[in-house]
Amino acid sequence: MAEETNIILTGHDNEGTIEIAPEVVEVILGIAAVGVDGVYQMRGTLASSINQLFGRENRGKGVALHEDNGRLSADVYVYLNYGVSVPKVALDMQETLRDQLLFMTDLDLTEVNVHVVGVVPEKVAKIDPKDLFEDTEDDE
Repeated sequence: MAEETNIILTGHDNEGTIEIAPEVVEVILGIAAVGVDGVYQMRGTLASSINQLFGRENRGKGVALHEDNGRLSADVYVYLNYGVSVPKVALDMQETLRDQLLFMTDLDLTEVNVHVVGVVPEKVAKIDPKDLFEDTEDDE
């Protein structure tokens, strides 16, 4: 869950303060995570599943943000597509999330913990019993 206080960006003191709600950071990380090749979807909660039924998608689902002594870390809970290299996708996620957050907010993620909670198999095309013995290749 997001921390109760906003995150204040430092180094911009000439123009005033910039505060970002932790929920915004979670949304940025959630959107970046599902954009990584091999990620099927983020893990949601019962509340996010109910909201999605009513057409309200929670893009921050599956992301838990933590701040400890000025260090920002994230736990990301994902389902992956079957057949992908889990370490490769996890490393890609860590790099992508760090880069995207730095680009959009100037915040540095010190730690990105990727939790793979499931693997989703490919959807197999339904076979029509009437076409079991038909040749699928075109003969010349």
